[in-house]
Amino acid sequence: MKADWREDNEVQLLINGEAYFPAAFEAIANAREQVLLETFIIFEDKVGKQLQQVLIEAAQRGVQVEVLVDGYGTADLSNAFLLALSQAGVHLQAFDPSPRRLGLRTNLFRRLHRKILVIDGHTAFVGGINYSADHLADFGPMAKQDYAVRVRGPIVADLQQATLTLLDAQRARPVRPRGWWRRAPPISADSVQARMCLCIRDNAEHPTDIEQHYMRAIVTARERIIIANAYFFPGYRMLRALRNAARRGVDVTLILQGMPDMPLVRLCSRMLYNYLLRDGVRIHEYCERPLHGKVAVVDREWSTVGSSNLDPLSLSLNLEANLVIRDQAFNQLLGEHLQALAHSQCKPVTLQRVLRGYWWRAPLIFMAFHFTRLFPAIVGWLPAHQPRLKPLQPPAALQEPLS
Repeated sequence: MKADWREDNEVQLLINGEAYFPAAFEAIANAREQVLLETFIIFEDKVGKQLQQVLIEAAQRGVQVEVLVDGYGTADLSNAFLLALSQAGVHLQAFDPSPRRLGLRTNLFRRLHRKILVIDGHTAFVGGINYSADHLADFGPMAKQDYAVRVRGPIVADLQQATLTLLDAQRARPVRPRGWWRRAPPISADSVQARMCLCIRDNAEHPTDIEQHYMRAIVTARERIIIANAYFFPGYRMLRALRNAARRGVDVTLILQGMPDMPLVRLCSRMLYNYLLRDGVRIHEYCERPLHGKVAVVDREWSTVGSSNLDPLSLSLNLEANLVIRDQAFNQLLGEHLQALAHSQCKPVTLQRVLRGYWWRAPLIFMAFHFTRLFPAIVGWLPAHQPRLKPLQPPAALQEPLS
């Protein structure tokens, strides 16, 4: 694990779509040379259509617009939606798309799960928020709770390069900030001197980087650990590290899904509750809405915000991106928010509640835990292929002008 730390960055915490979408769309609207966007999902709803509009407007004024979506997560955009982007000059590519088999998507594993937006090489966004209306409160009871950050400073160059590495390097050139960009609208930074490291997970050179950053923070923690994670089913090493931290007196708090968008997720997480609770780890289930966040704070300086869950898919298969942030002011802000979430909008899980009926569930839990733990290796037995990028465009007949 190589950690390239960048000093003196600005960072602003963005909570849910209400904060994220206006900031991201305003940044795209102010772009002058380049927009780089990676995301798992774009839905053709009111958020997706607003994103489409600002991307089209940017391309029409001469901005280089590169969009990279996942071939599984973004598989249902209409031809009209794609045609409008293509005709405006937006370059849209899909990561490892596959045709449906019997109406079902088959490209389940090794997904592009990162969420990165880079504007003109000087401003970037990283987090777990997709471009879909289910990240807005007015979506209803299944609206998601999620997080992102807006950053400026030396870390932006690392984010830009990470995206360009996946794109066609001959077409998507780096853009370096120049003097006139200093007149860009200032951000409402929560800190202006944050020390940051971009931590990515891929299936080549960085297969365990995110997990190692988590492990190092957990093992060295002395005061507190707060992890809010949507899909929580880490490996045994991390579970043992969390348990050992609680044993040595660290206040370990997990905020997990209590109202899941995928019920199987909560079932898997609950298999771990007994192991963690009996050594003093505190578990809170967030029940206001589905939790989609992937954030954590450790002690009074270390924080992380990004796309990586703590489950086999994110830690072993998907392409992920987290920012690790060392800054006391940001740590305090995120920590206070998570503590308020745990105390006012979560239901604490007790050991007594978990042990009800445990005798008959124990063998199932044992088998499911070890199957999931070995899941990445099992998937590795399947025939390997080289993930590819494919332009995402409407059929050629639709692109021809009418005579």
